[in-house]
Amino acid sequence: MSRFPVPFREYLLMDASAVVKFLILSDIVFVSARGLITPIFAIFATETISLATAETIGLSTTIYLIAKSLFQVPASSIMDKIKGERDDFKILFFSSLISAFIPLLYLVMKTPLELYVIQFLLGVSYAFIFPSYMAIFTRHIDHGKEGMEWAIYFTLIDIGAALAAAIGGVLAVTVGFDWLIICMVLAGVIGSILILPIKSHMKMPVKK
Repeated sequence: MSRFPVPFREYLLMDASAVVKFLILSDIVFVSARGLITPIFAIFATETISLATAETIGLSTTIYLIAKSLFQVPASSIMDKIKGERDDFKILFFSSLISAFIPLLYLVMKTPLELYVIQFLLGVSYAFIFPSYMAIFTRHIDHGKEGMEWAIYFTLIDIGAALAAAIGGVLAVTVGFDWLIICMVLAGVIGSILILPIKSHMKMPVKK
């Protein structure tokens, strides 16, 4: 009998489908990129924007979440109407790539309004990322291991985000917020690129 209830090879995704492997690997890097600054974003924003207050940060988060929520359902509806996974893949890849570059705008923002616009753009981009990612992941998840692979996904994502939070704090102190954001953008781009290997596994529309 195995010492662990779940074989370690499962955590390494050795038995998972290629699509699930690369989707999880991509999201570990992509989510960790955002995690570099998320825990200390309030400090960064208040240091960057002279008029920023706690209310400013709270409102910016609200704008991001509302934008993501409002556009998420229409985005998913559009994707459901388009048959075939190739379009889902394109939406996922380009939305991820765009959202990876948006944080560069943090480097030039000076007012709360500019922060709100950036957060709105991030919300819209993530509204297209989430449903396309989940649609592809759901179609390619290994039968009989649905609960396991979702659990491993969230476990690895949380571990990556936890490590990123610590690294982000160190980078902010040692090299400053500007370089931290550049590292965040580079990690986001790498996470987006890691999606590319699944392209060959995407199914074409079914002809009637």
